Amino acid sequence: MSIFFSTFLATSQNGKPVFKYGQAQIVEAFNDPEKWIRHDLWVETNFDTDGDGKLDRMHVDVTRPYQTETDGLKLPVIYESSPYYAGVAPNIKGVFWDVNHELGETPKDHVHPEVTRIGQRPIISNSQVKKWVPRGYIVVHSSSPGTGFSQGAPTVGGDNESLAPKAVIDWLNGRAKGYTEPYGSETVEAYWTTGKVGMTGTSYNGTIPLAAATTGVEGLEVIIPVAPNTSYYHYYRSNGLVRSPGGYLGEDIDVLYEFIHSGDESKRSYNNQFVRDSILRKNQDRITGDYNAFWASRDYLNDMDSMHAALLMSHGFNDWNVMPEHSYRIYKKAKDMGLNTQIYYHQFGHGGPPPLDMMNKWFTHYLFGIDNGVEKETNKAWIVRENDNPSNPTPYADFPNPDAKPVTFYLGNGNPDNGELSAKSMKKQGKETLIDNVNFDGKSLVTSVNSKHRLLYVTPKLNEDLHISGVPNITVTLASNKPAANLSVWLVSLPWDEGKVNITDNIITRGWADPQNHKSISESTPLEPGKYYTVSFDLMPDDQIIKAGQHIGLMIFCSDKEFTLHPKPGTELTIDLDNTQLTLPIVGGHKKLKKVMSH
Repeated sequence: MSIFFSTFLATSQNGKPVFKYGQAQIVEAFNDPEKWIRHDLWVETNFDTDGDGKLDRMHVDVTRPYQTETDGLKLPVIYESSPYYAGVAPNIKGVFWDVNHELGETPKDHVHPEVTRIGQRPIISNSQVKKWVPRGYIVVHSSSPGTGFSQGAPTVGGDNESLAPKAVIDWLNGRAKGYTEPYGSETVEAYWTTGKVGMTGTSYNGTIPLAAATTGVEGLEVIIPVAPNTSYYHYYRSNGLVRSPGGYLGEDIDVLYEFIHSGDESKRSYNNQFVRDSILRKNQDRITGDYNAFWASRDYLNDMDSMHAALLMSHGFNDWNVMPEHSYRIYKKAKDMGLNTQIYYHQFGHGGPPPLDMMNKWFTHYLFGIDNGVEKETNKAWIVRENDNPSNPTPYADFPNPDAKPVTFYLGNGNPDNGELSAKSMKKQGKETLIDNVNFDGKSLVTSVNSKHRLLYVTPKLNEDLHISGVPNITVTLASNKPAANLSVWLVSLPWDEGKVNITDNIITRGWADPQNHKSISESTPLEPGKYYTVSFDLMPDDQIIKAGQHIGLMIFCSDKEFTLHPKPGTELTIDLDNTQLTLPIVGGHKKLKKVMSH
């Protein structure tokens, strides 16, 4: 990263922030945890979601240097909110939906666990504290609605999960009321802060900063979400298909509600009836997987018009839990809105914040007002290259790489061994058929020499490295012998390297779709057996360098054992090769590809 020297320096001896190289430094006077002031309170919101006729109050904790009390020092806030602080439901058998049934069938109900609430006042969490308090920030945590000692109900993406952190930020700026007790009347004021707030967190804790930012709340200057879930539809569905997040086969939005519901035990029955059953389970629709008004209300992309906070987004390209599309779609919209936006990607899985110095510069600029140049950076994307240290990302003008151009690949027959994947159009390739069998997982299918349960198309060997950057897209023309079928697509680097620790190192990207939604993700129509339909959809965003000596393989199959429902084997999909294409964003476009694949 570029180094910028700050225009302001303070001494560390008198308990004031110190800035060097555009970053807040650890100050000895702030670095004694025994002297930190730690207290909690309840902030009143403008909603009542637990039906008791009283406005819900959010449980908040504060950790601040003692100088904010003794010396009148006012400091900005780094704020993290979460539904997880007070514990989660136990992982017992049957808590997820059973995925072993035919497509379109009503699944049997799952087990409903109870959360045993944990935690003691006044400390909700210690996250962020050791990192930021010694650098001159106040750290604030809050439990999200219906979790821990926060009142209300979890809604998993409902409006109250945006309005709750807004209320906390309003309180930090003197616009909302804070109380010493959950039902008391003694008030608490945040006299020790400048009112400038930055938010961060990972996964659900990274979703909440975005949720708060969509309210347009004044005082929230910058957010750094890490692997945030930005749309619950995109988390639990894919192009009309019921699809689980990686590692959580059978999870759905009602399951997540029960997983986090650690709030007041006396309110849980009401919350279950009016939130879980009347809203979540009623509208989530595990039958069709269609996008509807319920899912639209839980898509933060639809709520961004009021957002003004600067955005540094972070995600892993091999995150198959909260997939990388979640960050990219928000980054793209924020950029289109003219917000100051950058994105940090790495090649690992779920989680992984930007390097500390990058986060520090962003918080220092937007919360302390130090002119360190972050808003003037010409490079908008920071990508950790393969085998590089996450703290040493490579700067690029943007993501996707501006030099990436779409290249269309065509399919040549050859299965059940494998066919050809070529940038040269091939005519009269005919049709090829696969037979669904979920007993074979994706890895076994792609590594089989031949298989009737998948179709595999492979490029010639690459004689130079090939850089893919952006969002691949596939158009598949198919016929099914049944009214419904799963459609799964993997893009892989071959030969498969068994020595790699993580299976996703061999997988370039993936995608899933419901052919019944070939016209729209909002409307599905049963397939007429034998009739051909064309479905187009994006695969997950990626930025990857495929090494020389490898081949790129496209695998088309039905049920993905790790992600989709598990119907009985036997569904036949017939692919019209002449009307099926893959588009890859290749840095250097056709010219580079021709060079890479020349013999």
